[in-house]
Amino acid sequence: MPGIVGMGTSFDLPNYVGDLFDISPEDTPLLSAIGGLTGGRPAYDKRFEWEYYDLRTADANRQHVEGDDAPAAAQRVRKNAHNVVEIHQEAVEVSYTRQALGNQGGYATTLRGTSPVVDEMRWQLDQQLKQIARDVELGFIVGTFAEPVDNTSPRKTRGIAEAIVTNVHDMGGKKPTQADIDGLFQLAYENGGIQEGDTRTLLVGPAMKRLVTDLYIRKPGQGFYQQSRNVGGVNLATFECDFGQCSLMVDRYVPNGMILALSLEDLAPRILEVPNKGFLFWEPLAKTGARDTSQIYGEIGLEYGNERKHAKLVNAKTPYDNVRGSGSGATWGSGS
Repeated sequence: MPGIVGMGTSFDLPNYVGDLFDISPEDTPLLSAIGGLTGGRPAYDKRFEWEYYDLRTADANRQHVEGDDAPAAAQRVRKNAHNVVEIHQEAVEVSYTRQALGNQGGYATTLRGTSPVVDEMRWQLDQQLKQIARDVELGFIVGTFAEPVDNTSPRKTRGIAEAIVTNVHDMGGKKPTQADIDGLFQLAYENGGIQEGDTRTLLVGPAMKRLVTDLYIRKPGQGFYQQSRNVGGVNLATFECDFGQCSLMVDRYVPNGMILALSLEDLAPRILEVPNKGFLFWEPLAKTGARDTSQIYGEIGLEYGNERKHAKLVNAKTPYDNVRGSGSGATWGSGS
């Protein structure tokens, strides 16, 4: 059921009676686990950056004799990474007549009773917030970086999938085995990642979730068993891999054929606050007639830390990639 564009009236937004159910998924597990829309760190500018450094390779022959001169000075060089905040802005416009109707059942139903929607404007604003959270979740995973030089196109934050360039395992269209996924963990581990047990996370889509469950939890003779733990308010299944206990996070926005091995401690939302307004604020817009118009506005981007502490597996196939229900072609929620 597509939405409507422009002002909502008593004709476009009829009331119904009875319980109100949401048929669109609202979950944003990655965003929730790293702080959510309200748990970000200040960005201070539309472009934000962070630093990282490395140490020299461990050397078994760095010993010195008694009275030796100090070795040649050797300083470590710091490097930086950056991303941008992207603008999320939604508007709600409701006529005076629609607001005046209250929560009585409308003409669209002959049943007596009341609607659970008491305040149409507030209800519509709440839905916009949910939609912004879903947009941010999608962008944090697969967002393509854009930092335009003028205001003719929007800024877009770099998602974690695009950010990972060092540790990449291309399956070439084959089904991953447990050895392939263990190899993914190894890539991240050898570059300093997945060392904190509470934040070691495998982020997968629904089809890949079934495959990982088959390999690590259901596989006969492995002796592994599924547990769970809470990460940032998100309850996640856990399993044992060669590098310790790992959280298994399923996210509908991870593309088919991809697995992301993440060190969640390096991920955080960065937010740009508007003076005297804050971040993701609501405000009324100018009145031009017998209606109220409001907007929600916020700027947010993803800090992903050291990309070498994460790893990704791409171009994989699973037996579950093409599973679809009879309602998979529905267009509910596809409108503006």
